[in-house]
Amino acid sequence: MPKDIFPSSPRAPKSKPSTKRATTRGIPDQVKTEVAARVAHFHTAVIRNPHCVYVPRYRGKFLYLDRQDYGRLSPICRLEYTGNMEDWSFAIYKYSDERYDAAEWFFPGAGHVDGTLEGAMKAGLEAYPS
Repeated sequence: MPKDIFPSSPRAPKSKPSTKRATTRGIPDQVKTEVAARVAHFHTAVIRNPHCVYVPRYRGKFLYLDRQDYGRLSPICRLEYTGNMEDWSFAIYKYSDERYDAAEWFFPGAGHVDGTLEGAMKAGLEAYPS
């Protein structure tokens, strides 16, 4: 087709930075390494049952703590990385709604939630005993 049939239109630059990407950065690898170490320590110091372990997974700025109990993997809570290892935002998984709920604070173990990974894992153990 001849180019002169279609009028030229201004085009946006191909490598325009996305503002969305800048605000939802993922969790840094250094933090993920620290999370793995803290979860492993929690397993040996608190749970002490090789058939009950937390399994961390990541998506964007969120850390999901699932728990494997005797081979069954279940969602427990979601933590949002705030830039501080001692100040994560917490959301419990509600099986009744099948979603994470940051506004839900009336559950067994809620008193353990203090912004730390350890507090979140203790809350999960009380909310959802193995």
